[in-house]
Amino acid sequence: MSHAEHLADLLLATGQSGTVVFTGAGVSTESGIPDFRSPGGIWSRYAPIEYADFLRDPDKRRESWRRGLHTYASIAEAQPNAAHHALAAWWRAGLLVGVVTQNIDGLHQKAGLPSEAVVELHGNAHWVSCLTCQARFDRPTIDARVLSGDEDPACPACGGILKSTTISFGQNLPRRAVAEAQRMQAAARLCLVVGSSLVVYPAASLPELTLDAGGQLAIVNQTPTHLDHFATLVAREPAAVLLGETQTLLSRRSTPA
Repeated sequence: MSHAEHLADLLLATGQSGTVVFTGAGVSTESGIPDFRSPGGIWSRYAPIEYADFLRDPDKRRESWRRGLHTYASIAEAQPNAAHHALAAWWRAGLLVGVVTQNIDGLHQKAGLPSEAVVELHGNAHWVSCLTCQARFDRPTIDARVLSGDEDPACPACGGILKSTTISFGQNLPRRAVAEAQRMQAAARLCLVVGSSLVVYPAASLPELTLDAGGQLAIVNQTPTHLDHFATLVAREPAAVLLGETQTLLSRRSTPA
């Protein structure tokens, strides 16, 4: 039995709203978005800017906005791949309770998943918010200000500090997102990990909640994880390839002969 056949069987056996999908950078690299932590990624070229430093030091904020002009470009241009489209199809078919993601690219929503079905643990790069009044702006509008010479743009509503709605080093994960992710993971009968090596905590501990509740675990990742020996299925194929093949099989099974 191929991995695609095994995964299709697992999804169907788990049934309606039974599967939660936990995604990491590996699901989006095939859309041209670099994995920040891999060799050649942004953290191998730049030292991370801590959240506390961003708040207290205008020079750190200027550096953060300068970097963002480069890193956001690939995110803005990226399109969903076969893995994103497969997950959206499984949601429409009623197979998923939702998607918990470490990614900030918004590609799950771009592929057709409704925002309420996606829990973004590390935020979303497409938006900017004021840390004082919580006013919200689209990223291109603020980037245009930076490009025009406003290197540390302030909130036009209150003058407060603006920051992309992504989670920085040293910044707490959003409590609502964590609570919703925990609810989804504990309620699921199957957790499918896609494109995550499960090394970034506390997010990486979430799939364990499904196991603790008596559910199953399936892992699609090109490198080993510490949970591989608990998984019913471990596949090393690229996410877009395997999930695309799985969706093709599921489509055939749902089509009358």
